[in-house]
Amino acid sequence: MTTFSRRDVLALTAAGASFAVGGRLPAAGSTAFGGLSPMTGDVPPISSAEHDARLAKLQQLMQQRKIAAFLVESGSSLEYFTGVRWGRSERTTAALIPASGQVVVVTPFFEEPSIRETLRVAADVRPWKEDESPFERLADALKGRVGAGPLAVEPTTRLFIVEQVSQASGHAHVVVSGDELVRACRMHKSPAELALMQAANSVTLAALRYTHAHVDAGMSGPDILDMMVRATNALGGAHEFTLVLLNEASAFPHGSIKPQQVHDGSVVLIDTGCRVHGYQSDISRSWVFGSASHRQRELWDTVKQGQELALATAKLGTPTGAIDKAVRDFYEGKGWSKDYGLPGLSHRTGHGIGMDVHEAPYLVRSDTTPLEAGMCFSDEPGLYIPGEFGIRLEDCWYMTAAGPKTFTPLAKSLDEPV
Repeated sequence: MTTFSRRDVLALTAAGASFAVGGRLPAAGSTAFGGLSPMTGDVPPISSAEHDARLAKLQQLMQQRKIAAFLVESGSSLEYFTGVRWGRSERTTAALIPASGQVVVVTPFFEEPSIRETLRVAADVRPWKEDESPFERLADALKGRVGAGPLAVEPTTRLFIVEQVSQASGHAHVVVSGDELVRACRMHKSPAELALMQAANSVTLAALRYTHAHVDAGMSGPDILDMMVRATNALGGAHEFTLVLLNEASAFPHGSIKPQQVHDGSVVLIDTGCRVHGYQSDISRSWVFGSASHRQRELWDTVKQGQELALATAKLGTPTGAIDKAVRDFYEGKGWSKDYGLPGLSHRTGHGIGMDVHEAPYLVRSDTTPLEAGMCFSDEPGLYIPGEFGIRLEDCWYMTAAGPKTFTPLAKSLDEPV
């Protein structure tokens, strides 16, 4: 599952898009628009064999660390390990993964057929009816299948689930964070995962190219956003989010509620992404509609240099935070604010990406995680001048033994941004 942030919900709602809450999440699909055709048909989803391998790795790690079981509710980690793609609600769907043996999946009785449609591993599915407790089902699995040792909990699992399961099991297991288990499995992408991320990024760049060619004077943010949503879906991706930041609003990294329209000299900043079989893209492009000022060109060129420097700094073993520091030192040397201040680069240089748009590790000065092959990131060192405008260029990349490789070509120039 993708966790929808405030910006995602605002963008989707403004576009008239719909998304599930507490049920089946929207799948990728295409709707005819602008002569665009799907470009994702030959990219297969993650196979059952790869899901089995993921479970095997997780259980091996649990045995090495003497963890008794791993508890995970609906979300991207549940999908990663079991294939089950489901939204969160007050009705709990969760899995208990023991250090050895079969997975137990707990879900509402009337949702069981839908859950089984995406389940990709052998599992003991234990449905619960409306007057029954899912926590008792999970506690029974703990009592019946799990030996001594802590219960590791996936880090985004909601507290009420952890508390209720622990109480129902008589507090038989110490509860610990499962964050390191998740990171050890999910930080390094397989060839199949990279292929899905490549497809998602290719769709997003094509949708941006279409939208860039059709932006016109007088358009509002919602007008442009609607084009992005429809183009993305027509190209075969499942639209995830779009931010359209115009004029002064481009100086707010995640937007402003003030209405803006395109006019000559407008900065147009679009930050957008989609899903292909659960894997994400995240691309930003900035340009000027009509005539660009010297100040706009200078800022755009500086951000492009920052983006290129981030990739040049990425080497195996380098702490991810060193990339952020290199870009920040470059900007500060040109007179921009220090220590994430404004005007300047107020956010991190990038973030990990995969099944979630934002996931560990991060390109932020304090992150000491060493770069390893298979890690995937965004590269987005924007610059923002409050009250005037901002520029952000963003592409995603993955680390290889030979160095970083981008999923999409970097923007060429302010005049050829897509």
